Amino acid sequence: MRFLDQNVAFPHGAPVLSEIDPKLLNQLRIQGEHREDEGGGSRRGLWLGLAAVLVVAALGGAAWWLLAARPVAVQTATAVAPGSGGSANAVLQATGYITARRQATVSTQITGTLTQVLIEEGVRVEKGQVIARLEDSGLRASLDVANANVKTAEAQVQTAQAQLGQAQADSHRQQSLVASGMATQQFAEQSRTAVATAAAQLDARRREADAARAQVAQAKVNFDYSVVRAPFSGVVTVKAAQVGEIVSPLSAGGGFTRTGVGTIVDMDSLEIDVDVAEAYINQVKPDMPAEAVLSAYPDWKIPAHVIAIVPAADRGKATVKVRVGLDQKDPRIVPDMGVRVAFLGQKTSPTAPPPKGVLVPPAAIVQRDGKSVVFVVENGKAVQRSVTPATQDVGAMKLLPEGVKAGDRVVVSPPPALQDGAGVASEEPR
Repeated sequence: MRFLDQNVAFPHGAPVLSEIDPKLLNQLRIQGEHREDEGGGSRRGLWLGLAAVLVVAALGGAAWWLLAARPVAVQTATAVAPGSGGSANAVLQATGYITARRQATVSTQITGTLTQVLIEEGVRVEKGQVIARLEDSGLRASLDVANANVKTAEAQVQTAQAQLGQAQADSHRQQSLVASGMATQQFAEQSRTAVATAAAQLDARRREADAARAQVAQAKVNFDYSVVRAPFSGVVTVKAAQVGEIVSPLSAGGGFTRTGVGTIVDMDSLEIDVDVAEAYINQVKPDMPAEAVLSAYPDWKIPAHVIAIVPAADRGKATVKVRVGLDQKDPRIVPDMGVRVAFLGQKTSPTAPPPKGVLVPPAAIVQRDGKSVVFVVENGKAVQRSVTPATQDVGAMKLLPEGVKAGDRVVVSPPPALQDGAGVASEEPR
């Protein structure tokens, strides 16, 4: 460090170093060091500021690149043509199952061993048709005994009738003898008593014969219980027992006794049970037209109508059960099938053409720069399309006459930050 300049002139000559005030030297040294520190600090601050700006810019660029490269998670729905994915004037949709109002698991009236099972799954049976038989040797023997008792009782009745006739003849002769004075009145009284006794015995034998015939009727009923018949016409859906198994109307035997032979369903009694959320049950009315679509046949629409709203709610699911009748019967409709029901505001005409365009959820339409737009997912990117919704709503859906094709996947409730061309990861809402 230089403290004195060689070109500096001193009025009294160059001073000697020892003559210079030490305080002045220290002051000069400190000032020089401060100037050096101030110049170095300024340069370092400049470089540090520049480095900080570069780091912030780099971080911002990296964050922008990450946000732009990361797909936005969105929910999508498929645009459908009116009349293809649901009814055009549906006010509400609900899911349910096909149920039978008339079905029965047929069992026996008595406990016995099966000797014949005459049904198989899928076979139609008529009312009164024999579907199974039990071992009946004991019941047949009881019936034979009852018939024999009837014959015995009837023979006793005939014997009593003969005795009564004999007693009446004897009484008549005694009356003649008494009238002629050849017999006393006592004999006449005894003959009358014999007639009354014979008449009472005849009445008793007749009562016994009636009891014997009643036993025959009871034996026939028990014998008929060995034959299992179809209670109504229908289709067998379950064969529950085989030949050799014991069947009983009551559960017994530790699980080795069957309680039914098979299940019969009256296919003409099929209907739909659907659960409608409490918030929308006010939109459903009795006799309201509807359309049913089976999960197994999604392209087949079955005309239906509301039978009744069951006046009870499920507090666990917050739903109310609605019975829906099928206006069209078909062998393809079987119990426990899944079905979606569209409740219609009015009956649809099969000849009326569906409206032009596609149906999308209302939440798929948003405003961007004062215009109605939807975002269509194409190759993993959200493509913005301007649309003009139709004035009339189609049920709970919005009709877009143009701008979107049937089958396009549209973003439901797109976030405000979603822009045209942004990458998206879509999933169909459940």
